[in-house]
Amino acid sequence: MTIQKVLVVDDSRTEQAYLAGMLQKKGIQVRTASNADEAYQCLAAERPDLILMDVVMPGKNGFQLTRAITKDPQYAEIPIIICTSKGQATDKVWGLRQGARGYLVKPVDPQELDVAIAGLQQQG
Repeated sequence: MTIQKVLVVDDSRTEQAYLAGMLQKKGIQVRTASNADEAYQCLAAERPDLILMDVVMPGKNGFQLTRAITKDPQYAEIPIIICTSKGQATDKVWGLRQGARGYLVKPVDPQELDVAIAGLQQQG
């Protein structure tokens, strides 16, 4: 699996720009969404290779949205890495139980993101 298109779902424009900047430096196309509705619109318009998901958002939170996407047969194979300020071990376990394939704590370290993406690419 090659990661060429990433959807960043985060209600913070600052965080969207930060993550998008890291990815774009590597030649990855980035789309952004601020909530669950926008995320679904982006998924329907153009299928990403990876979703970076915040947890604390208005409406559906990232845990709920991760569960919904990973249970949807149309999108279930798209890997999700949660990127959140919620750094408790219980949050990480819960996020992975919802179907996320990775969990990074903000501020996201560029090297940790690289390692997480490389791991997904190796899994194929």
